Amino acid sequence: MKAKLFTATSNTSCRKAIAWLNEYNIPYVEKNISTTPITIEEIQEILSLTNEGTEEIISKKAYAIKKLKLDFDSLSMPQLYQVIQDNPGVLRLPILHDGKKLQVGYNDDEIRQFLPRWFRTNQFQTLLGM
Repeated sequence: MKAKLFTATSNTSCRKAIAWLNEYNIPYVEKNISTTPITIEEIQEILSLTNEGTEEIISKKAYAIKKLKLDFDSLSMPQLYQVIQDNPGVLRLPILHDGKKLQVGYNDDEIRQFLPRWFRTNQFQTLLGM
């Protein structure tokens, strides 16, 4: 399965993720949620891969959150989906997943989980001088 990358226009972390994926030839499909709305199914798919639920994908510091003045903990799931669809700026981006692994935000070390196992094995063996 190709990785799915959710991005937004003018987001530095998103550009870093794109550059990293391209550098390592990782196949992915990009969806810019600034121009193409995120679907409820995509939100559900992302949430199904989280360890911390909405805490992991919602940016509490985002301007969109402050502007909305909502208590996200009191929202029902359908209400949450609607808020995210209407205000994609509440999401921490980039969001990258392959159906099994999830990366929220850009982190040089954590994104390496998307490297193929053979590549990581080769790198490890090179480090060990094998």
